[in-house]
Amino acid sequence: MRTLTIFTPVVLGLALSACSTATGPDRYNTDLQKLADDCRARGGILAPTGQLTSNPQTDNVCEIRGQTGRAPSNPG
Repeated sequence: MRTLTIFTPVVLGLALSACSTATGPDRYNTDLQKLADDCRARGGILAPTGQLTSNPQTDNVCEIRGQTGRAPSNPG
């Protein structure tokens, strides 16, 4: 009986952690790829912010260098 009491929470914990890690990285990578594609379409490059969260929008920023696509201002 004592073995069952110790064994059951361990098995349940492993099962839950396996489920959460199976969908976590795939979703993060999908969102990251979508973010990178959107950034590239705007003429930018995806750069890390230094944060490590589970949200790619927080972990990365789209840096747009060079021309921004704005019309030149008229100094006159």
